[in-house]
Amino acid sequence: MTSLTPPAFATGMVLSLSLIMAIGPQNAHVIRMGLLRQHLWLTVAVCVATDVVLIAAGVAGLARLGGLSDKLLGAMTGAGALVLMVYGGQAMRRFWHPAVAAVPNAEGAGTQTMPRRKAIGLALALSWLNPHAWLDTAVVIGTASLAYARPDNAVFGLGAITGSLLWFTGLGVALWCVGRRLDTPAIWRAMDLMVALMMWGTAFWLVRGLFSS
Repeated sequence: MTSLTPPAFATGMVLSLSLIMAIGPQNAHVIRMGLLRQHLWLTVAVCVATDVVLIAAGVAGLARLGGLSDKLLGAMTGAGALVLMVYGGQAMRRFWHPAVAAVPNAEGAGTQTMPRRKAIGLALALSWLNPHAWLDTAVVIGTASLAYARPDNAVFGLGAITGSLLWFTGLGVALWCVGRRLDTPAIWRAMDLMVALMMWGTAFWLVRGLFSS
């Protein structure tokens, strides 16, 4: 039986949270549906299910390449760290220049109810047709899992999946409870700062692993 060793599980969860928390197409759609109070939990379920599939595919698929040379493994890990540094820089830029980050709101969106089928289609499109979602889950998380041998790589993936579940569920609850009061610059600046620090910290962990192994 696989034990949930804290380093692998916690690191996977922190990495997943740091990637998902950035205001991307998925989050923007969840926020919009929450502010409109239309099909919020259905949208959350689609986003979580998509992340489960992509994370599992990334971790399991790259784990089968366990015979990677040290140079190739180092290159992939370095690329993952670089992506995190860039994403962290984008979040920090939004923190210093909050006008760049536009938080979606429901003003002017009208009161017409969106059909359930259209809500599902939009959530699926923004999840599966979004290259950043593939890069974040299947590539970055999958690559980071290579730092762990079996079965800890699976524990890492489970932590990443848990991070996705916690984020989207928490976001849904927050939107349902406080709605429009979330649409404040101070809240989004604080979140962008946390995203930047989490991403840079994880990138540092990945790079340090290259030199300590």
